[in-house]
Amino acid sequence: MYIGKTYKITEFIFWTRRNLFLLLLISIVPVLLYELLALHWLVVPWPIVAFLGTATAFVVGFKNQQTYNRTWEARDIWALKIGMSRAWAMMCRDFIKDSDRAHEIASRNLAWLTVLRYELRSKRAWENIDKSYNREYANFYTIPEREIALSTVLQKYISDDEIEKVISASNPLIQLMSLQSTALVSLSDTGELDNARFFELHKYLREFSTLQARSEKIKNFPYPRQYATVNRIFVWLFCFLLPFAMLKEFNAFNEFVTGLMKGHMVWLVIPFSMIISWVYTSLDQVGESTENPFEGSPNDIPISRMCQDIENEIRAMWGDSKPVQTINPHRIIM
Repeated sequence: MYIGKTYKITEFIFWTRRNLFLLLLISIVPVLLYELLALHWLVVPWPIVAFLGTATAFVVGFKNQQTYNRTWEARDIWALKIGMSRAWAMMCRDFIKDSDRAHEIASRNLAWLTVLRYELRSKRAWENIDKSYNREYANFYTIPEREIALSTVLQKYISDDEIEKVISASNPLIQLMSLQSTALVSLSDTGELDNARFFELHKYLREFSTLQARSEKIKNFPYPRQYATVNRIFVWLFCFLLPFAMLKEFNAFNEFVTGLMKGHMVWLVIPFSMIISWVYTSLDQVGESTENPFEGSPNDIPISRMCQDIENEIRAMWGDSKPVQTINPHRIIM
């Protein structure tokens, strides 16, 4: 996730430059037809385009609000997971008498977080990470789930036998939850965990399962495609018609100006049309970049970094103050 104070305007223009080139073409063609070929009948009445612009603004605003809500919900879900993982590690350490078993169960929760983030980083057909203007930023940050195999990472948390069970399972996350539940039942049966503490830990397993389902809901159910499609159509229809509506308005300014611009005011349609259209297309692109908070873009929830931080905290609880090494300490980890 980008955590700077603000994006520079140069970065934003670079990110949206392809739209700017297209908008330049869309703005130039009507002016050339109007000014050089005298096709004055191409003018579109301004009220029609103004009405379309208002409708487009509502549609774009609706999309951005909904996609922002998806990201906000994802942030809340992972904040809960991290907070509960801290509590889980402390309860394992303090509730379970056998230190090795306690450490094993606490580490298995880190394995669950790892498998979950790998699942959330897997690609979906509707995601936007592979679009050209997003791929350009891939050199500035690291997505660990795309660089290291899941089985390699799991070796830090669970045994080879459990890794094989998890990797080969149709649903690795459910397999890990099942292993956790089985471990708690075993401790309860042997008297190492009293009923009150057993039920408290098991309640956390249910909460983890619920948070997993909420994450999967955001990952597997995209922003409705019908809304996304209508939004894109409205934006580009408005951008296409806007310069045609501005021709007559700017041509009328010739009556009031003097000097070099006298008789040539219509050429100002090009920059002003581009600026207004760029606002709409940029808002659309911003909303698009916020649709999928787990796809691995610079505007995502930084689940890899969050998992690394919670692992360091839990290791410190068990007396290991050596921090986890990052994949590449010179690059940002998402």
